[in-house]
Amino acid sequence: MGAVEQRSGRAGATGALAHLHRFWVIASLLLRHGLGWAVGPSGVGRLVPFHHGWLGHPDRDEPYERHEHIRMLLEDLGPTFMKIGQILSSRADLLPPAYRAELAHLQDDAPPVRSSEILEVIASEFGRPVLSVFAEFDDEPLASASIGQAHTARLHDGTPVVVKVRRPGVMDRIELDLRLIASVVGVAARLSPAARLVDVTGIFEEFASTLRQELDYCEEAANAGRFASNFAGHPNVVIPRVHHRATTGRVLTLDLVVGTKIDDVDALRSAAIDPAAIDPAAIASVVVDMALVMIFDHGFFHADLHPGNLFVQPDGRVGLIDFGMVGHVDDATRATLIRLLIAVATGDSATTADAVIAIGIAAGTVDRARLETDLDQLARRYVDQPVGEIEMAALLHDNLAVLRQHHLRLPSDLALLVKTLGMLEGLAGTLDSKFRLVDALGTFAAQRPGLLA
Repeated sequence: MGAVEQRSGRAGATGALAHLHRFWVIASLLLRHGLGWAVGPSGVGRLVPFHHGWLGHPDRDEPYERHEHIRMLLEDLGPTFMKIGQILSSRADLLPPAYRAELAHLQDDAPPVRSSEILEVIASEFGRPVLSVFAEFDDEPLASASIGQAHTARLHDGTPVVVKVRRPGVMDRIELDLRLIASVVGVAARLSPAARLVDVTGIFEEFASTLRQELDYCEEAANAGRFASNFAGHPNVVIPRVHHRATTGRVLTLDLVVGTKIDDVDALRSAAIDPAAIDPAAIASVVVDMALVMIFDHGFFHADLHPGNLFVQPDGRVGLIDFGMVGHVDDATRATLIRLLIAVATGDSATTADAVIAIGIAAGTVDRARLETDLDQLARRYVDQPVGEIEMAALLHDNLAVLRQHHLRLPSDLALLVKTLGMLEGLAGTLDSKFRLVDALGTFAAQRPGLLA
């Protein structure tokens, strides 16, 4: 056997061992948390003291619910599974509310990588010392997550920047996990009619594609550049500039966005150049307009509009960060989508049924008459509420629960859009108690009659 063959054989053996070891770790964690998940319902969980530290679970007074076991399992399994859980938390068409709410609490904090390892990644990416790429680089991380770590730095022209660096080894770990999951999904699709009915293979492929895009900082840089182009010259929206000479697939460098977290109303007023200029309701209007313009004018939207990604400048402008999760809405879908949103808000079950069939994904034949009947029964729950008082996010999630019953699911981009609208409604409502998303959608559509053409 030649040297190349020997190296190839050793690499293959090492890969097989890594595969087997990871499989054993996953199986062990599944056994540990799966047992808790199995005995949790029907009060049986009170007889098994998982909540008192049994099998290493955190100690507390009340027994764990099934959805809590799932969340703890995903956290223990690491970055791949936490990211999949975070994606699932946005899928009201796939999971019931208790599971989505629990998965939304997945903590993506991670122990920081040593600065020497971060500096090594940067030097390797650019082929030269870090201080030839940056004039200054802060060894203390600004934030540390399961996939990447962020540091502040300064370019040689004096520009303050944020540098995101992918954690060493995380790509190999995620690819190994995705291969293992793909194997299990393939077996399930072959052997389980229920798995085929919900198209478990298609769902996994969507999640894997989304996760791989988040791992590539060139993708995020392109997203940030597109948002910057779309909002160029906008008086109230700030998008950080990408510094391409200091950006690769593993390193992303953006302008540092400073400001006050958007939902901290007291801090907003104290940080303002003119306290009277910072009106929370006006800030809510800026964010809502920005989001609806993204969705319906640009067809390209930021899909993670939580308060940690939005900062208000002292002059009242809103800065947006973190462009790893985005959604697309093509021209053909926009009119159908806004008809769907208006139909849902007004309880028009026939139009709602037509729209969800048109844009949804079905694993089999959809019983349209039964779907309309179920949607009509749901609409009756809201019939006594004035349209302007309806919470759009809750109404959409109730409608998506009906879709789950009929084995319909939304394309991933539209599922992200539903999540984004829910975040938008919650955030704007925090800033302006009078805000109603259904009113904002109606006003926006009225200003753009072409949307319904």
